[in-house]
Amino acid sequence: MKIAIPHWQNRISPVFDASKHLSLITVQDGKETAIKQLFLSSCDYWCRAKTLSHCGVRIVICGAISHSLETVLLSAGIQVIGFVCGQVEDVTQAFLHGRLDDAGFRMPGCGRRFQAP
Repeated sequence: MKIAIPHWQNRISPVFDASKHLSLITVQDGKETAIKQLFLSSCDYWCRAKTLSHCGVRIVICGAISHSLETVLLSAGIQVIGFVCGQVEDVTQAFLHGRLDDAGFRMPGCGRRFQAP
């Protein structure tokens, strides 16, 4: 399984719609096995979804995300875990250990939109 996490200066990017830098994390048997960086040159929602799908991404963990981009990703078969904040490594480990719903990873002011798997 591959997870994409948009980032800026080692933290989850505050708004995925404008993010260009992503970490692609490969997970096998509940462990991180590989990580590589991806640069998205386009902000077009369909292009983003196509690129992520082509890379084998099944889950995007991100900060704020527009309803439109979320809908496009979902229609491409990519699960979205939005309104997450924190250091990329901390968020990755929390996801792998089922702790992503801890209050410290909730983006301030996100209300009920936050949903961890």
